[in-house]
Amino acid sequence: MIGVALDLFAQRSPDEVSIDEIAAAAGISRPLVYHYFPGKLSLYEAALKRASEDLASRFTEPHEGPLGSRLLRVMNRFFDFVDAHGPGFSALMRGGPAVGSSTTNALVDSVRQIAYEQILSHLGVTDPPPRLELVVRSWISLAESTALIWLDGRRIPREELERQLVHDFAALTAVSAAYDDELRTLLRPVLGGEPADGPFADLATRLIALAS
Repeated sequence: MIGVALDLFAQRSPDEVSIDEIAAAAGISRPLVYHYFPGKLSLYEAALKRASEDLASRFTEPHEGPLGSRLLRVMNRFFDFVDAHGPGFSALMRGGPAVGSSTTNALVDSVRQIAYEQILSHLGVTDPPPRLELVVRSWISLAESTALIWLDGRRIPREELERQLVHDFAALTAVSAAYDDELRTLLRPVLGGEPADGPFADLATRLIALAS
């Protein structure tokens, strides 16, 4: 039942999905839905929990290869999720029947925290300085807002946005490192091994061309 509800919430805003529709799609009676869930809000929260676990798993990436390539693969999986669950993702972030509840807020925060911890692990940092925490959390918010804007018409090719977000991460960290010696020391070993054909080198090439 939760899987069916999640599919329906992924296709349309939860406000537009009725209990009767969920029951019909699941091949069960309306009373049986209420036997397991007091109302649509509780069913929506259960569906969100499953979706949040799925989304959080998209940020898991082996610690192999250049950081830029790892981030690009993460962004590809992130947009796979956004693409498949567009209305539900948008409803959760912009407003929906469960928004504002403690359960929903906790689910959203847990995904953000997992993403944050995953990024730090790829940077090899366990105790981030304040500027690094600010950069990583800001970048996660940027990825969310970019995905929401993209869903409204999909007017920019998805692949370009995935690469742009990786470039955004590099640019944000570079600017912060320019103000913080500790952050520069932390990032130099990670960024120093980036290949000439990787996403970070691509950004450098584009910036040089822009300035010339």
